[in-house]
Parts: sequence; C-alpha cells; structure tokens
Amino acid sequence: MSCVRTGLEMLTAKPLKSISSDRLGLLCNQASVDEKFNHAAFIIDRMFPGKLKALFSPQHGFFGDKQDNMIESNDIIEPVFNIPVFSLYGKIRKPDKKMFDHIDTLIIDIQDVGTRVYTFIYTISYCMEAAKEFGKRIVVLDRPNPVNGITVEGNCLSGDFSSFVGRYPIPMRHGLTVAELALLFNSYFKIGCDIEVVPMGGWTRNMFYNNTGLSWVAPSPNLPTPLSAMVYPGQVLWEGTNVSEGRGTAMPFEIFGAPFIETEKILFCPVSSIDEKFLPGAVLRKIVFEPTSNKWSGSMCKGFQIHITEPEKYKPYLSSLKLLQAVIFHHKEDFKWMQPPYEYEFEKLPIDLITGDENIRLSLENFYNLDEVEDSWNNEINEFKEISRNFYLY
Repeated sequence: MSCVRTGLEMLTAKPLKSISSDRLGLLCNQASVDEKFNHAAFIIDRMFPGKLKALFSPQHGFFGDKQDNMIESNDIIEPVFNIPVFSLYGKIRKPDKKMFDHIDTLIIDIQDVGTRVYTFIYTISYCMEAAKEFGKRIVVLDRPNPVNGITVEGNCLSGDFSSFVGRYPIPMRHGLTVAELALLFNSYFKIGCDIEVVPMGGWTRNMFYNNTGLSWVAPSPNLPTPLSAMVYPGQVLWEGTNVSEGRGTAMPFEIFGAPFIETEKILFCPVSSIDEKFLPGAVLRKIVFEPTSNKWSGSMCKGFQIHITEPEKYKPYLSSLKLLQAVIFHHKEDFKWMQPPYEYEFEKLPIDLITGDENIRLSLENFYNLDEVEDSWNNEINEFKEISRNFYLY
C-alpha cells in the first residue's frame, strides 16, 4: 500500500458530482493508472457509465510507443470503448473545436517529471487554452513531482526561445506538481479557463518519487525509472549535442558518451573539475556502451553513468552543464551542436531551446565559470518561488 494517493485514486474515493452529467474526455497515456495498475479510462468509465466520449494523448502516443522527438502519433479508435483517441502530438498540438465538440469536460491525468522541457505540461496548457476558447471545463487529477516539490534549479526561459519545450518563463526544475503548474498557467499566465483540481492525498513537498510508495510506470519510453527522471533535468542537455544521451540503451539519460570522448581527460578538466565539490550527491563511473538506435547506433561510445548517492544534494542541471563544458573543452574538433529542426522549431539551435537562453551556450563555449553563471540566476529563481508559492496545494 502506497503512502501517497494520486488524484485519480482520490477521485475514485469521492467522484465529482459537478461532472456527473457531462460528456467526458480524458488526456492520458499508459502511465495514467492507479496503485493496482487500473487505467484511468476504465476507472472513469466505471464511475460515470457511458459518459467517456473521447481520449487525448500527448507526445509518444496513447500507448507510449513513439520513441523520439517529432515522431508523431495518428488519431485512432480505442477498441474497448469504441471512442476516438485524438493525438495532440500529430498534425496539431492544440485541440481544435471538432475534437472538443465531443465533450463538456476534459479530465487530465498525466505524470509530469518536474522539468521545463517535458512537453506534456505544454499539451496541458494547450488543452486549457482550447477549453477557454470553446467553453469547456478542465479537471486535473494531480500526481507527484518525481524530483520533489522543494528544489528549484536553473535559469528561467527567455521569451526569445519559447517553443514546445518551453512556453513560459519557468526554471528548468520548477518544483511544482502537474496540478500546481496548471493553476500557475491558468492564473499567472492568464489562460483563464474553468478549472478544478483533485489533489493527492499524503504527498509532501520533500518527497522524491521513491518516497511515495507508488509504482513507477514510465510516462515516456526513455524515462524508464525514477532515477532516469532524477537526472533528466540536466542530462536532457545532451539532446542538443552529438553526444549520446543514452537513447537506444537500457539506461537513457543515466548514461552519456560518444566514440570521441576520452573519459580520463573529462575527469581532469581545468574549467570544470570533476570532484565531489563539482558533482555533489553523485558519483561518475566510467563506462563503454553501444546504442542500438539513435545517435552513434552500433558504435562503441565511451562516457559515464551517473550514480546518485544523495538526491537532496544533487544538482542535475548544473552538473550536466559542467560535464558538457568539459566535453567541449577537450573535444573541440569532434564535439558538435545538433542542428534544427527540434520540436517543431526550424531555425534556432536545439541547445538554445533546451536551456531556454542562448547565453547558456555562449557561457559554455567561452568557458565561463558556471558557478558564477548559476549565481546570476538567483533573482529570477527567487521571484519564481514567490510566485509559485501562491499555487501550492501541499
């Protein structure tokens, strides 16, 4: 028995009377389950018989089967309920009127991973905008932030780099649950839709996912464990480079490397010394791996696995920035920034979209002191914390 009850389980215990006569839609994927692995669609159908009229899926598809960025899902018919599943990572990313004509209320049950670049939260924001536009209601079933609800890390997104991996000026690691984010988007960023939240039971802000007692169901194919989610706020940076982030292996984001990396040099880098002070709360272990797909498929890559020893001390974003800077320093000839397109942006560099500010890339390329760069974010982080506290549910 888990110590945390998700919003889905709280809804099961006390169904909302306010939606009992509505035609219902559900934004979900394969991770939208209760503690006994019953899917939200079946639970909602049992609570509100005959009311579930449409399903909606985010990036990676309804079944979580699509592996990578800009690999789209098609609309399908769900075979059990014989209702449409509308892909919101296909021809369009914002629901249109034809989709929402099926429903009166959209229930959202999505597992977020606490990181600005995770597209699910922007799919939610687009659904909220559509609800406002078409006069529909939103109900968000809350789920844990797997990397805790206290720690906020990284620069806030610059408006010049708004994209589907960052629509709002929030930090890389935002410290909010998915329902708290929805409330922030709705109020502070003025979406203004009719929204109701079903909070969790038993969740506290200091919890990492492993503290919740809940079983992890991968919300996307390359976040297979809670540990992969813990390193993701930093390790996602490698997506903007020609260094493998571990896709095509059993440990995506936990490992990284490339054929040209000389691990001994990385460990002794004059601009980013790899020691306990540099990498608090984690240990780097040298590895060799061969991806079966994606970057460097079939090639022997040399790199590292990140082993988190003290989650509360580990800074994924700063740590991966320093690792990236060390790779750039030692491998200027072989290292490359990935070129567009990336998440439907065809001009700006992917790394600038991921970091949310081209100045981060310039700091890396010019070997600026990244501890000082981090200090420069303090004011915007503190301002964000003050704003976000207004939307805390726990």
